[in-house]
Amino acid sequence: MPYLIRKLTKKGMVVKDYYKPGKKMVPTGGGIAILLIAMLGLSLNSLFFEFTATNYVALIVIAMFGLFGVLDDMIDIGRTSKLLLMYYCSYPLIQYATHTAIIFPVIGSVELGIFYLQFIVPTYVLVASNLVNMHSGYNGMASGLSTIVLASLIIKSILVEDVENILSVVSITGATLGFYLFERYPSRIFWGNIGSLTVGSAIGVIIVIQGFIVSGFIMLIPHTVNFLMYVYWKVRKYPVAKFGRLRADGSLEVPNALTLKWVLPYYMRVTETQGTWAMFVVTGVFCVIGIFVPW
Repeated sequence: MPYLIRKLTKKGMVVKDYYKPGKKMVPTGGGIAILLIAMLGLSLNSLFFEFTATNYVALIVIAMFGLFGVLDDMIDIGRTSKLLLMYYCSYPLIQYATHTAIIFPVIGSVELGIFYLQFIVPTYVLVASNLVNMHSGYNGMASGLSTIVLASLIIKSILVEDVENILSVVSITGATLGFYLFERYPSRIFWGNIGSLTVGSAIGVIIVIQGFIVSGFIMLIPHTVNFLMYVYWKVRKYPVAKFGRLRADGSLEVPNALTLKWVLPYYMRVTETQGTWAMFVVTGVFCVIGIFVPW
């Protein structure tokens, strides 16, 4: 990571860190390290252990989303084209999804068959990757939240004694935790679109492979609420505002309460670190619920 930070800075791949005094510039695009280290970890372990084919296919799908993040940073291909291409990036997973039934509260088990494979699998991965991409903005928030969600899904997999098909996602989780140590406050590097799409797709991949559709939805409720707040913002046509600013006392001043991370600083004087940890707590609560619900 220190090498990558120096390299990206030297290449001029830097962006402004808005919640710091002055004009602090931070290198971005560091999410490539998550993908590369995860691949390295899995490949080294494959010398000693035999993995199922699902692990390799899952890693290919995650890599496709990550590389699409690079493309998204380079050229503007349009929202419709982008969503369509990303939708089909997860198609290799269809033949390896081991569950096609969903257990709903009260209703019970519902077998969805080909509908699950052709619609839910690619849609869930696409939606999860974009939810992670949108729910960010503070130092270490996106990578920290993603680590919490991924770790919770792995714990649930251990509890149901089904881990052999998700070891590639385990490697992504470890790499994401390592990256968080460099992106937490004060950030030394940001992960960019490649990071958010890589890790977001990993969340979607483990959910559809394990069949944790309802539990995964519960864990992602804060991300979903954040998206719905964004939709409300767009529908009401409020002025565009991507960032707030830093007050003299170090607290955050935000333009409105129309995104989840801005709700607390809009009504209270909190620092960036406090705002980030508030989001960790909220997601942590829903992850605990998601681990222990039987669906």
